Amino acid sequence: MAIGEKIQSLRTKSGYSQEALANLLGVTRQSVSKWELGQALPDTEKIIQLSRLFEVTTDSLLINNDPPPEAQKQALYFGMYLIVKDFAKSINFYEKLLCMQAFTIGKNRFAQFFINGTCMAIMNEAHLPNHDYTGTGDHKFVLNFWIPNLSAEHQRVKSLNIGLTTNIIQAHSNYYFFQVYDPDNNVIEITGKYTECRKHLPTTS
Repeated sequence: MAIGEKIQSLRTKSGYSQEALANLLGVTRQSVSKWELGQALPDTEKIIQLSRLFEVTTDSLLINNDPPPEAQKQALYFGMYLIVKDFAKSINFYEKLLCMQAFTIGKNRFAQFFINGTCMAIMNEAHLPNHDYTGTGDHKFVLNFWIPNLSAEHQRVKSLNIGLTTNIIQAHSNYYFFQVYDPDNNVIEITGKYTECRKHLPTTS
C-alpha cells in the first residue's frame, strides 16, 4: 500500500475529514488530498506528525509492502464525471451547492470536487479533444446527495437562486426528495430525513 493510501485509510479509521486532518497538521485540505491521490508526498516533519497522530511508526507509513505489480489484481476506482456546456457557470453552481471551492482547474478542461474521498469532475465539453459526447442529450446523468435535514437544505438551495428547484416530493412513505437543475439542465436529486409539516384544521363543536 502506497503512503497516500495509508494516510487515507488511517484518516478514515480515525474519523477525520480531510479538512480536519489538514487543520491538525497546519496544511491545506488540498495538500492532504494530493497526498492521498499520490500527487505529492508529505515532507519529513509532516510524516513525523502523522505517525504521532495515528500512533504508527514512520517506517510503516514510508515502506511500501505491496507485492510486485504482476502479482497485484487490477482495481477500478470509482469517480463521477459530468460533461457540461457552460464550464464557468457550472463551477460557480457546484461551488455554491457543495459549499466548497473546486480543487483543480486544468487549463479550462476540468474542475474537481472531493466529496467523502470521492472525486466528482466537471468536464468542459468544448475542451475535450478526442472525446465524443454526441447523442447524450442534456441530462448526462443524475447526481444524488443525502442530507440529514432535507427541509433546511431545501430552504438553503432555494435561497441560493442558482437554478430551478422543485418542491419537496414524496416518492413513497419513507422517501422524500427535491431536485435542482444546474446550468446544463442536469438533474441533482437531494434526499434525506424529512418531517412533513401539516396544518391542523380547527375543530368544530
